Amino acid sequence: SSSIGDVGATSIAKALEVNASLTSLDLQANKIGDEGATAMGNALAVNASLTTLSLLGNNIGDEGATAMGNALAVNASLKTLWLHMNNIGDQGAAAIGEGLKVNASLTELWLGGNSRGDAGATALGNALAVNASLTTLGLMGNSIGDAAQGALCASVEGRQGFSMYL
Repeated sequence: SSSIGDVGATSIAKALEVNASLTSLDLQANKIGDEGATAMGNALAVNASLTTLSLLGNNIGDEGATAMGNALAVNASLKTLWLHMNNIGDQGAAAIGEGLKVNASLTELWLGGNSRGDAGATALGNALAVNASLTTLGLMGNSIGDAAQGALCASVEGRQGFSMYL
């Protein structure tokens, strides 16, 4: 099977920087690593049309997740972000959490099947306590202990219409 890898992702990212009409981009299972994800994050920082991005089943790791977190801090159009199965650890989850603290557009974030643990879950919980736009968070298939799960749930307690999948 063929895949675009980092080179293809970087080329697409450069196009996204100037594109004003594309609203959805599915790049799942394309062997995109941190280099391609970083380019994609840089593009998201300036793109104002993309509402859905799927990077499911790549290998963006903590470095790529950090780029996504930085993009979330400034992007105002993205509503759905799929980052399932990307080898994102606690450091990457914390960076995404930092971006979420100031993001006002993202409504769905899917982070299942990564290598995140309690520290990453705690960082996401801290972000959820101040983020008002996110309505769905998927964290299935991670190594999150009972205490961190409890803290996550407490961070959104009483929030109408919020769905979390642990």
